[in-house]
Amino acid sequence: MARTLLAVVAVTLSLTLFQPAHAIVPPLKQPTWVELAPEQKQTLAPLAEEWDKFEPWRRKKWLGIAHRYSSMSPEEQARVQRRMKDWVRLSPDDRKAAREKYKSLQKAPPEHKEALIQKWQEYKELPEEEKQRLQDAAKAKPRPMPGKSVKSPATATKPVAAPAVMAPAVATPLVPASAPQ
Repeated sequence: MARTLLAVVAVTLSLTLFQPAHAIVPPLKQPTWVELAPEQKQTLAPLAEEWDKFEPWRRKKWLGIAHRYSSMSPEEQARVQRRMKDWVRLSPDDRKAAREKYKSLQKAPPEHKEALIQKWQEYKELPEEEKQRLQDAAKAKPRPMPGKSVKSPATATKPVAAPAVMAPAVATPLVPASAPQ
């Protein structure tokens, strides 16, 4: 009896262990745009054109936000709507860069996070004209391509120019002029 039970367990384990992952875990299925409830569509309206292109796990994240949306204050709801609109306007590369920056900030030491919070508070207190000037200056700066770094003019190295006068290509004798020849 014990041997039979052990054999059944062994066969079950071997079948389970040697199955491909997609055979064990069903794929994550999330609704398409037409399958969303009217309240979800209203909340997620800025994402309508992109929705069916999202990976299932991204749809799940946005559905979680839509679920919490009704419990948010009007200010929070407006902020979520603004951020969704901003997100949709970003290119795929910009979205990827934003995700990477967010991940790196999550891993940053507390002192770094506190310094960023302080800078953000200082920025929020600036007059609108100064904020606009800073935004314009940021747009004018060259943006790094993914995987490449941009050097500021202060740290960029200048190429060394070739000397204006080149040495003659003809070899001269190393014998002093006063020496007999």
